[in-house]
Amino acid sequence: MIVWGAQYSFGVFFKPMLNEFGLSRAVLSGAYSINLVIQAVACIFTGKLCDKYGPRLVVTICGSLLGISYLLMSQAQVAWQIYIIFGILASIGAAGTWVPLLSTIARWFVFRRGLMSGITAAGVGVGVMLVPPLSSYFIASFGWRTSYIIIGLTVMILVIISAQMLKRDPSEIGQSALGMSMQHEDSTLHFTFKEALQTRQFWLICGVFLMMGTCLQSILVHIVPHATDVGIAEVTAATIISVIGGVSIISKVFLGVAMDRLGNKPVAIMIASLMLISLIIIQLSDALWVLYVFAVFFAFGYGGFAAIQSPYLAELFGLKYHGTIFGFTLFIIGAGAFGPFVAGKIFDATLSYRLAFTMLAIMSFLAILFAIGIKKTRHA
Repeated sequence: MIVWGAQYSFGVFFKPMLNEFGLSRAVLSGAYSINLVIQAVACIFTGKLCDKYGPRLVVTICGSLLGISYLLMSQAQVAWQIYIIFGILASIGAAGTWVPLLSTIARWFVFRRGLMSGITAAGVGVGVMLVPPLSSYFIASFGWRTSYIIIGLTVMILVIISAQMLKRDPSEIGQSALGMSMQHEDSTLHFTFKEALQTRQFWLICGVFLMMGTCLQSILVHIVPHATDVGIAEVTAATIISVIGGVSIISKVFLGVAMDRLGNKPVAIMIASLMLISLIIIQLSDALWVLYVFAVFFAFGYGGFAAIQSPYLAELFGLKYHGTIFGFTLFIIGAGAFGPFVAGKIFDATLSYRLAFTMLAIMSFLAILFAIGIKKTRHA
């Protein structure tokens, strides 16, 4: 909730920083893109560290770094400092949450893994619903620099405290995963990272993750600027992200249950289809109510995408090296960091996001095709 609410508030800070620094949208979007790239690379290492040391240590260290990075953002004076602080330091801090937390959930729960992953990922939706409008209020009241100080202190205190309550792999402390007796999965399915790389299924699911991740990051950075460009007040525009966050809370739990009952593949196809529908809707009109309808469909696609990542990888490749495999797939997702930058460049060239949204719709259609091609793995 805290980490990703702050991450996705970048779009709310976007125009205040543009106005102060006099940057183009492509340049400022580039800092966010670098954040995603570095975060993706760091996820490989945080996944390995979680496999080896457990989540408590990893989340504590990375939460501290993330809080410090937001405090430093309040002191940024030139563009290159934003690139270093937000693009590098904040990205390493954020990388220490998603993989360790979802990988730990996958290890602790078997029978209702989809539901438990959905509930955990719903924390992101709570953050997206609460933090951007709060940030918008703080910016209007105190300025963007003081707002980053408030966020930095909140992240540092709450993440570090929460991390102390985490427990590592149940097998390491003499316990069994909840639901293991249900034989919900093949307990002999333990692909090493190298073995996973050699499967067709791995690269197909990476294709799904790449396409969906590009759509997600591009929209969350540019939806508020797009709304204000078409005449919607900035505070009202920030509520679009809140709608996405609020609906995604429901969608993550709902689609988590759907994963347990229908299986991961049908849900993967479903969420890619919802993303495509949302990107068609946003092209129809710039009216506020249409943007809210877009937000609902987008939130279901986004929510399902967040919830399905860890359970689907556990189903296909097992749990022994889950953190490492999961971390690498997030590295692939991070390759979609070009999305916000390209969308910004398209706007700078055309003064419209229309072509950018069309590009994202095509990518979501490709995600559907990749998801259709995924089949269950069989260990050699």
